[in-house]
Amino acid sequence: MSLGADWDKIIFHDPLQKARVTFLRTPCPTDALIELVEPAGEGSPILQFLQKGGGLHHLCYEVEDLDAHLRTMRQKGAVVVRQPLPAVAFENRRIAWTFTGQKLLLEFLERKEL
Repeated sequence: MSLGADWDKIIFHDPLQKARVTFLRTPCPTDALIELVEPAGEGSPILQFLQKGGGLHHLCYEVEDLDAHLRTMRQKGAVVVRQPLPAVAFENRRIAWTFTGQKLLLEFLERKEL
């Protein structure tokens, strides 16, 4: 693969997000992951996006304190479009989405407790 990434063939079904996801990973553990997402049924929130042609959907950032980060994002004018919920693909760590004033969809993943 031209990205130098490998696929481990693990596919996660997340019933709360109504999606199936998998990841491409490079050998370097600090590199960004590439998440491939597909709708898991008619009620999936990503189905309409896919029907319009798909493409790059969003960026995801890992944050220390999800609730505090969402407060900061709101103060900067972002709208929380999906409240925090556990994500199967991330060992049930919480995720949430915001939509910024620049029309960017951002996902935030709560960092794993050590």
